[in-house]
This record gives sequence, structure tokens and C-alpha cells, in this order.
Amino acid sequence: MNQNSSIKRNFVMNIILNVSSFIFPLISFPYISHILLPAGTGKVSFAVSLISYFNMFAQLGIPTYGISACAKVRDDREELTRTAHELLMINLVMSVFAYIALILGLIFVPRLREERTLYIIISFSIILSAIGMEWLYKAMEQYSYITIRSVAFKMIALIAMFLLVHQQSDYVIYGGITILAASASNIMNLLNIHKYIDMRPVGNYHPMRHMKAVIIYFAMACATTIYTNLDTVMLGFMTTDKDVGYYNAAVKIKTVLVSIVTSLGTVLLPRASYYVEKGQLEEFRRISKRSLNFVFILSLPLMIYFILFARQGIYFLSGPAYEEAVLPMQIIMPTLLLIGITNVLGIQILIPMGREKMVLYSEIAGAVTDCVLNSILIPQMASAGAALGTLAAEFVVFVIQYFALRNRIRDSFREIQYGKLLPAVFLGSFASVWVLKFNLGSFLTLLVSACLFFGMYFICLLITREPFVLEIFKKIFKRIID
Repeated sequence: MNQNSSIKRNFVMNIILNVSSFIFPLISFPYISHILLPAGTGKVSFAVSLISYFNMFAQLGIPTYGISACAKVRDDREELTRTAHELLMINLVMSVFAYIALILGLIFVPRLREERTLYIIISFSIILSAIGMEWLYKAMEQYSYITIRSVAFKMIALIAMFLLVHQQSDYVIYGGITILAASASNIMNLLNIHKYIDMRPVGNYHPMRHMKAVIIYFAMACATTIYTNLDTVMLGFMTTDKDVGYYNAAVKIKTVLVSIVTSLGTVLLPRASYYVEKGQLEEFRRISKRSLNFVFILSLPLMIYFILFARQGIYFLSGPAYEEAVLPMQIIMPTLLLIGITNVLGIQILIPMGREKMVLYSEIAGAVTDCVLNSILIPQMASAGAALGTLAAEFVVFVIQYFALRNRIRDSFREIQYGKLLPAVFLGSFASVWVLKFNLGSFLTLLVSACLFFGMYFICLLITREPFVLEIFKKIFKRIID
């Protein structure tokens, strides 16, 4: 394994993947928002969130467990094949049960029966996720393939959207296109899987050996899915499709930003598991510290900027009809920092160390917090109440994981250059906020303010010689010269 170059290459490819996740919604969501309006986007968002529960049940925590399990045996093709086959068996069996439960819901629940065609189309994500075995590709660190494949299918989906979605009643078609963009590429995974594992049976299967760990990961996935999708589902049942649409506009922006903030941690999960398995604990600690530093450097300015320019962000992506999405977006933005930190503490440190139960406990606490607060706040505040519930849930997850690791990561938090980051954020805000006084329109306001804010921010970090930013700048400068 070329450890020095592969992390950098994978990180770059994952950044490209995440940038594409930002660019495509930037192109598609303004069009969809204006065509479908809050009610139409709300229907699709509610369906996607609801089906995610059935998909979660079918996946049984394998998407996270599979990365770690396969990464540990990736140097042994036969054992890797056996492990992948066993996990696929579990996934397919659970998918059958998930579809049975969904069919019963479509028959007996009036709220679901009204839009059964939409739910059936969205449910294709269940079987596509199972056969795709994305966890195997991540364990093998095939981020170049994942990126190219994902970008290609997003482009196809984007073209299909402009060709097929023209009126508000086309929300079912948009739901199908959403699945095409997110999951159809898993068919390519199945066709290419022979490069990494054998398709023929290797025998000596013992799928039950994974069940204890899989159930723990499943419980973690349950808790995570509950407090990440419960707000949308509860809004759908307790309020209107319009409220779901407003909240979806805010969450869509947050989701894209979170994927950028957590991009390094996603790449480093298989590498962290490998280091722990091989006893290379010093390397494990080093990449964990760098990940945490990366999260603070990136999430702090993104969080503050999109609180200041929330209205312009919403107007640009969704239009003035989504004015009521502005406050939920401002409330939910601090979760960028919280999710970024817990991605490092939970996914990158606790799980490779074999402390999955602590991650589970933190996420259960977050789910309970979210459920209780949503029940109280949504009837009074609608989408803003759901945003407050999510923010509180992420804070609870952070507190529990921090105290579980406080002796191990206290020094890492102390090494963060707060005295350089906070003044840089303040000066970036001061340099950009005056743009709001001019009526430049949402796009120009975002363009000018972003250049001023982030330009000032990174210039300040370079002047104060923040180590991480300085290192990246030197590498970029060296490549330009060379």
C-alpha cells in the first residue's frame, strides 16, 4: 500500500466528488424549486426520508461495518471474497423483509397510499444499495472510480431532469430522477466487482459471525437515521408538504456543506481501521489530529458565512417562495461544526478502536433528544422547530463522544489554533457583510461576499502562519513552480 500518496489522491477525488454534490444541486435545485414549488419538493423529500428508514433496515449497518471489515482483510482475496459474499447475503435477505414491510405500509397507511407510485419508485434505492456494495469499494479505497462513476450518473440525471420535469405534477418523475442520480450507479458497481472479489462461491461461509457487530452498527444507523430524517418525517405527518419543502431547502444546503467538511474523515476511515489492525497507533493518532484540525479550519467559516448570507443562499437556490426556509437554515448551520467533529471522534476514532457501543449510545441520546424536542417545537414553530431539534441532537452527540475520548483527544483540541481561526472569521465577516447594503441580487451578493469573506479568512491564516493552511499553500505553490 502506497500510504504517502494514496491518502492525498483519495482526498482529492473525494473533494471532487463532494464539489460535484454542490455543483449539481446548484444547477438543478433552483429549477426544481421553481417548477415544483414547496409542496412538490416537500412530497419528494418526505418520500425519500421515509424510504430511508426501510433502506436502513435492509442495510443493517453494513455500509459502515463493511468498510472496516473488508479493509482488515483486503490483502487476502479469498477472505475478502468470503467476507463480501457473507455481507451481501445478509443485505439481500434483509431487503426482502424491508420490501414486505413497505408493501404493508402502502396498503394500510392512508398517508402512504395517496402517493404509492412515488414511494414505489423511491424504494428502488433499497435493492440498488444492496447490490452496489459501495462499502467494498471504499474499503479498497477506490475513490477515483467512485468519483467518476458518480459524476457521470449525476450528469445523466441532470439532463433527464431538464428534459422530463416541466410542471408541478412531475414530482413523481423528479423522485425517479433523484434515485437515478443517487443509486443507479450501483449497477456499475455490480458489473465491476469481479476486479476485487471472486464471483464464484468460495465456501466455508459463516455470515452469522458478522451479526453481533452488524447489529451494533445497525443500532447506530437507526439512531443516526432517526435524528437525521425524523425532523422531515415528523414535519410531514404533523404539518404540511409546504413546511417540509421549506425545511428541505435549508437542509439541502447544509447537507452539501457537511459532505465537504467530512470529506477527509470519509477517506481516512479504511486507513484508520488498517492502522489499528496493524498496530500503527502513532500513525492513527496523527491522521486523527489532522482531521480534527481540518474540520475546524473549514467548518467555522462556512458556518458563519451561511448564517450571515442565509437569505441570499435560499433565494439563489430556491427563490423568494422559500422565504420561510431562511430561519431554519440559520438555526441549523452550527451543526456543520458539530457533525464535523463527531465524524472524527465517532467514525474515525471510536469505531476503529472497537468502541462502536459508545458511538451507539451517543446517537441514541441524540435521537431521543431530537424526538422529544420535535414533538414540542414542530407544532409551534414548524420547520424552525425541526431545525432546533436537530441542532440540540447534534450537540448531545458531540458532548457524549467528547467525554468518552476526553483523555485521548484533549490535547488535539488544545492544539487547534483558535487564536488564529476566530480573528480570521471575524475579519472575513467584517470584509463581506457590507455587501448586504447593496441590492446586487442573490447571485452577485453571494459571489462578491464569498470572495471577500473567504479571501480575507485564508489571507489572515497565511499571515498568522496557521500550520495546516501554510502547509497546503506551500504544496500548491511548489506544484505551480514545478
